[in-house]
Amino acid sequence: MPSYRARLQIGDLLPGHRPEEVMDLAEAAVQATHVLAAKDLEVVARVPRIVLRFTVPGSHRAGEDAEAAEVARRMAEAVSGVAVTGRLDVLRRDGGRWVPVPAGPGR
Repeated sequence: MPSYRARLQIGDLLPGHRPEEVMDLAEAAVQATHVLAAKDLEVVARVPRIVLRFTVPGSHRAGEDAEAAEVARRMAEAVSGVAVTGRLDVLRRDGGRWVPVPAGPGR
């Protein structure tokens, strides 16, 4: 099963929300349909971002990538209800490295 990472930049929290809600909602969005393998919070150039790794059932590369992009989009949509969000990146494990998933329609 191919492994993917969804990386989402996080800005300010919306009024009335707690920081832990960001990761809680992101996890729930991914786990609603896929197996969550790992999660992390990173700060790159003073910009926080959440990173969730998940698997997609094997089929064909284009279909797997499209499914992963949809999972990431749903995750970002869920988080946008509690925080300002920025760039969303979707990466696929290819051998020993993570490669960007080409942006498709709606992404």
